[in-house]
Amino acid sequence: MKRNWMKLATVAALAAGIALAQAPVTNPETQPTHRQGATRGNPRRHMFQALNLTDAQKQQAKSIFAEARKSTEPIRLQLQQNRQAYRAAVKTNDQSQIASLSKSSGDLRSQLKSARTQTMAQFFQILTPEQRAKAEKMQVRMQQRFEHRAHHGNVG
Repeated sequence: MKRNWMKLATVAALAAGIALAQAPVTNPETQPTHRQGATRGNPRRHMFQALNLTDAQKQQAKSIFAEARKSTEPIRLQLQQNRQAYRAAVKTNDQSQIASLSKSSGDLRSQLKSARTQTMAQFFQILTPEQRAKAEKMQVRMQQRFEHRAHHGNVG
């Protein structure tokens, strides 16, 4: 049972990452077409519909995800700055800076993963037992697709 919970938490973290990473597109003309790599819809909306959340649950979930996004903003900004500094350090072959930034990036990613996992744990608390079971099945399928793509390339 503990192993299933860990799998669930891992996949939940992935789902939270997807939900937290959604950035609104301000100019519809610059939005890519499907062939250019557009996303296939809002994963959070799909999850809400598939789980048949009540209006109250939807509001709670939106609040949970919005708060998580707000609280992780500084971490995501630091990661962005680290990536820029890392690229500059690579260009100048600054090995000590590369090592320092690599460690810092790992620490920040760990913080982000922890926050995402906590967010999904909060989300799961508002679900009924039936919804939790359905969410777990969805996450298992998502993890399988992720692993398939990792082993066979991003086709599909």
